[in-house]
This record gives sequence, C-alpha cells and structure tokens, in this order.
Amino acid sequence: MSDFKALDLSELQTHRSEKWRAFPKDVLPLPVAEMDFPVADPIRQTLREMIDKSDLGYLGSIPEMGTAFAGFAKRRWGWTVDPLQVRIAADVGVGVVEVLRVITQPGDKFLINSPVYPNFFTWCTETHLEAVDVPLTESEDLINGSHWILDWDGIERAYASGIKAHLICNPHNPLGRVYTKEELSRLAELAKKHKVYLLSDEIHAPLTFSEQSFTPFLHVSETAREVGITITAASKGWNIAGLKCAIIVTDNAEIHETLNAIAPATHYRASLLGAFATVTAFEKGEPWLDALMVQLDHNRNLVAELIAAQTPGVGYRIPHCSYLAWLDLTHFNLGEDPSAVLVEKGKVAFVPGHRFGSQSSQFVRLNFATSPEILKEAFNRLATVLS
Repeated sequence: MSDFKALDLSELQTHRSEKWRAFPKDVLPLPVAEMDFPVADPIRQTLREMIDKSDLGYLGSIPEMGTAFAGFAKRRWGWTVDPLQVRIAADVGVGVVEVLRVITQPGDKFLINSPVYPNFFTWCTETHLEAVDVPLTESEDLINGSHWILDWDGIERAYASGIKAHLICNPHNPLGRVYTKEELSRLAELAKKHKVYLLSDEIHAPLTFSEQSFTPFLHVSETAREVGITITAASKGWNIAGLKCAIIVTDNAEIHETLNAIAPATHYRASLLGAFATVTAFEKGEPWLDALMVQLDHNRNLVAELIAAQTPGVGYRIPHCSYLAWLDLTHFNLGEDPSAVLVEKGKVAFVPGHRFGSQSSQFVRLNFATSPEILKEAFNRLATVLS
C-alpha cells in the first residue's frame, strides 16, 4: 500500500460539499462520488497562483485544453486525439445534455443500460426524450472479469425500434465494469447500421485498475469515430468536481461540424479555475493518480475483507475501475429501501440502489475513496444492522 493518506474525519466534517452537508453529523457519509484525499499538489499550485493574482474572470480561449488532454490520452491509452475536436462544458451532465439537444428532438428514443449512474435518467427527462432501458444482466459467465453482461439481442431490438442516441458508461458506474474493445466495436457497428449516435461517458476512465485495459470508444475503430461522441472530465480522477469543467471529444469531421450547433455559452459557463485545473491534471497529475490507484486497490480489497469478517451475507464483486462498491443486500430483507434503514439504524449512508434502476432496489453503492479507518468504522456500523 502507498503512503497516500486520506483526510481525518474531523477535518472532513468541516467540508462544505454535498457529501458532508447532506446528513446529520452523526451519520458517516459514503454516498457521493468524491474522494476524501487531498487534491494533487500541481493542481493546488495552479489554483493558488490564479487566486493570488486575482485571476478569477470568465473562461475564454483555452487551446491548452485540447493539447493537454491529447497528451494524457496518448500516454495513458495510446489514443490519438485531435486537440481541435475537444470542447468544454461545465460538467459531464451539461456536456451530455447539450449534445443531446443538438442530435435529438423532443420525443426521440434514448437508450440506456441500467443499473447505471442515476443522472442518465435525469438527462433524458431534461431533454424531453423517451427513455428505453435494456438492462445489463448478471451471468455466471465472465466478460472481461465481470459477471455483468450486455443484452445484445435487446440492444439490437431497441436500435431497430428507432433509437436516436445511446449513452453508455465506460468504465461503468456503479458496476466497476470495463467494456472490452470487442464489445465497443460491436456497439459501434450496430449504431452505424441503425443510425444511432453512441455517447460514451468516460469520466471514470483514469481510475481503471491495472488488471484491466480501458479502451476509449473513439479509439476502437473508424466506425466508432463515425458514430461516437465522448464526454469526460478530470473531476473524478483528480477529485475536482466542484471546479466545474468537462470536455466533449469527437474524432470525425461530420460529427464535429454537427456539434458546432452547441450553444457557444456552453463553453463560457464552465469555470476558469476548473478549466486550468483540468489542464494541470492532464499535464502534471499522473504521479498523483498512480499513487491514488495503489491506495484504491488496497481499499477495494479491504471492502472484501471487511464483508467476509463482519457482514458475510453482503454480495460484492471487486470492481475493475473507480472507487465505488456495488453491494447486494438482498439476503437481509431490509424492505423497499435498505439505504434508509442503514441511515436510521446504523448511522451510515450509501446511495440507494433504486436510483440506478428499479431492478436494483436491494443494492446500495458505497464510496471507498476514503481512509481504511473510515471504511472499518462503516462496516462496524453496517454490522450492527445486518448481524
């Protein structure tokens, strides 16, 4: 394990973010996907320099963004990105919504695969689209080390029914699933056949563990570049969500031209601090990221150990990306919303599974990007309810 240290609970409780204000102080909060680790020094240095110079105006031209992301993508994944096809939005949600406003019309069909990040449903509602859900299914078979399998027949039937856009989460939140190049290529071919735009939310990509290889959708094939749009950010990888900056990436002249219809204000609504912090993350943040992944690797395995020792009925498959554990509490018969019971009786908070899809009501999502001490306390509290 690295010497990567999380902040103490007493300090974390002084934070002003949603994670630390959503519950009473006696509740240990492990829901919101933000980390309890200090922000990387190069990013803090950039922010201090800008604040010290009172450089806090509106975001304008920033060619550094495309160059910085292209460099990171090439080093990390071997992906050659055109810096001129990198656009800015305030966050991934804004990026998805603004792209959908250009490539769809109200009433169009929009495909998702639950269980998935709850805002996929929110963005569909915001853009007045008809959500079509083809859920992933659990199988005894393994694909890329995961038991969660795409329903290919269901996806093709949905595409044939007139889907306009399909939003995937790669790597996957909350399942910790990394799609294979072959799966992404198959999606691309189906999307081209049925004239579907494939949007890939790749915000968790920097957090892929070493036993897996992350494949950017636009790096898969020429077909993928003809149908694909990537929306991503440094916010998850470097814990800077509050700075408000994300990017929209294309690798096709026609799609790039289509997205020129995105409202120009989309760029300017992002944060100046966030944009230059993002550039710094991509340019100078890899040593910090590598150290982080050592600690997260320890933590994901610690969750398995704590479950075995204290709450053995909890279902858990070690994730291959990010810092989110998808816990199955079906065994404990806690009612319609197990998370509410855990808050009330155990004073520990997770994201309720039903938010990720109706079939997931007996799951909760735990954020393990914290100290081993806090994780141990969380399972002590869990055990009081589940034992």
